Amino acid sequence: MFSKTADPTAAPTPSRPAAPGGNAGRSVLGADLRITGEITTTGSVEVLGEIDGNITANGLIVGQEGRVTGSVSAQTVEVRGKLDGKVACDSFTLRSSAQVKADITTAGIVIESGAQIEGRFLKAKG
Repeated sequence: MFSKTADPTAAPTPSRPAAPGGNAGRSVLGADLRITGEITTTGSVEVLGEIDGNITANGLIVGQEGRVTGSVSAQTVEVRGKLDGKVACDSFTLRSSAQVKADITTAGIVIESGAQIEGRFLKAKG
């Protein structure tokens, strides 16, 4: 009954480019944010606030003021803040400001001078 025709004078709507993994991108959890629960994404997560729970993501960055308590499963993990729990990843990076208490299963490790670590490192089977 009704039909809509395109307005030839309207500017085209730009489309967002697709990120790898479908519509997954990078989520930034702000410094004023506290989350208790589980976070699951096919993209990456940057934590600037506090997370008390498990995180499953393609990548995880714990910012300098960030804090994560729980289990982490990701391809890449970079810690600048505090991490307490268990980690399973392919690549694990500890920056100089990192404070980590965790058991870490990974294939690759980078530890900057000044990083604090308490726990175990296990070599991932691959």
